[in-house]
Amino acid sequence: MLNFDEELAKYEPCPLTEGVEELIKKEPLTDLTDIMKEMLDKAREEKEV
Repeated sequence: MLNFDEELAKYEPCPLTEGVEELIKKEPLTDLTDIMKEMLDKAREEKEV
C-alpha cells in the first residue's frame, strides 16, 4: 500500500514546469468570450462603413 506522506516527501517538481505559473499570469488568455466580443466589434465596424 502507498504511504502518501512518504511519496509527498519524495516529490520534486519537474524543472520544465518551474516558472510556468508566472508566464501564464503575465500572458493575457483569450477565451470564447473574448473571441465573441472581437467578432461583434468587427461586425459593428463593418455595419458603420
